[in-house]
Amino acid sequence: MKMYRILGKRGRITIPYDMRQRVGFQQNDVLSFTESEDGRSVLVTREILCDERCPDKDRSERDTEGTVTLKSFLDGLSPEQQQAALMHLSLKWAAQKGKKRHG
Repeated sequence: MKMYRILGKRGRITIPYDMRQRVGFQQNDVLSFTESEDGRSVLVTREILCDERCPDKDRSERDTEGTVTLKSFLDGLSPEQQQAALMHLSLKWAAQKGKKRHG
C-alpha cells in the first residue's frame, strides 16, 4: 500500500497510523534506517534491543504500556556494557552541549 507524506524542514515525518498498526510499530520502539543500494528508498526496521539473554522482566519493571523501562534495561547489562553505554551517552551529551554554546 502506497501512502504519501511530506518531509518537514527538520527531516521529520510521521508514519501513518494504519501502517504503524499493521507492522506493529509502537511508541518508544527503536527503529533503524537502511538506505537502498540505489539511494532512492529507505527500509525502516523495528530493532530488538533485549532478547532471551536479558534478565526476566516482571510487571514492576515495565512502564504503563508494558514495555521494558530504560532503567531495567540498563540494569540487565553487564558492567562492561553499562560502562560502554555511559561513555557513549556522556560523549553524546557533551557534543550536544558544545553545539549549544557555539551555535
